[in-house]
Amino acid sequence: MPLPLACLFGLSLGASLGLLAARAPLRGDEPWPRSAAFAAAVCFGALLWGPASGYFVAFHGDWAYLYGVAFPRVPSAVDLLGVVAAAASVPAGFAATLPLRRVAPAARVALAGGPATLALALAVLCHRRLGTSATYAQYHGRFGCEPVFASALGQGILWMGLVCALGFALAVSVARGRAPGRKPR
Repeated sequence: MPLPLACLFGLSLGASLGLLAARAPLRGDEPWPRSAAFAAAVCFGALLWGPASGYFVAFHGDWAYLYGVAFPRVPSAVDLLGVVAAAASVPAGFAATLPLRRVAPAARVALAGGPATLALALAVLCHRRLGTSATYAQYHGRFGCEPVFASALGQGILWMGLVCALGFALAVSVARGRAPGRKPR
């Protein structure tokens, strides 16, 4: 996923986990940074969302920057910062929902849906860039471009999407207090 979209969707996924965790009471007076739900958000961001974003930066860099800049000109520190920001966006979205536990559910849903709506709007605006697999020079020179799903990039999107969806399902089960292998109380 391109880095700008990865950060926005990461915030939304984290906020969604926070909303689901709000339904599951914390054990005792356990602070949220030590809760299983927050650990699930951190693990999902650090072990799945960040590395998935890093895959696209490493192997499809021009696409990851939406063909706005030639990937070889981007310093590796900027790449690293973008991948870390994508990974950190999930726990940041989770943490943003917790002060809103006593606020109306509509406000909490708006917090979770806001970044996703912005990301979807950006995706609609950049649909041609998202649907093209090429290098920066090919995209701007209009040669050698191919549809994204007929390329290795499309396979990466499919596999990373599947892995992240399964990981998010696991994080949701942990956030709701139904971790696999755990006996219900």
